[in-house]
Amino acid sequence: MSSPEPPTPDPATRSLDQRLDAIARHPFRAKFHLRGRDLVTAELRGPSTMRWHARDLIAQRLAPAEPYKDGKQTPYRGHPVFVAQHATATCCRTCLQRWHAIPKGRELSRMERAYVVDVICRWIEREVAAGGAPARHG
Repeated sequence: MSSPEPPTPDPATRSLDQRLDAIARHPFRAKFHLRGRDLVTAELRGPSTMRWHARDLIAQRLAPAEPYKDGKQTPYRGHPVFVAQHATATCCRTCLQRWHAIPKGRELSRMERAYVVDVICRWIEREVAAGGAPARHG
């Protein structure tokens, strides 16, 4: 009896994974991983709470047309979403423009907010699955 085939990710997840893999090839982005308290927080709180926190943080810190202290508004640690933002280049409007082609100078649309949250949450899911170690994807 053969072992069952692993489930094939849906096209949206596959596309997110490809984007995350491309961003992770950048040396600065590649050094970010969930460790210690941030990893434990993500594991204990679970995906739905991480998604809620990501939505809230993006709405406050990234979605406005001109975020307060843009470029310096995202701490490097202290919450899994903050680490994920740096790892996924969703930490400021300049990085969003450069890496995700989302222009600066205007409020993020509902679809753009959802996309940013999806990117962050997918990265966190992958980190939790890898236990905070550099994940091998692709």
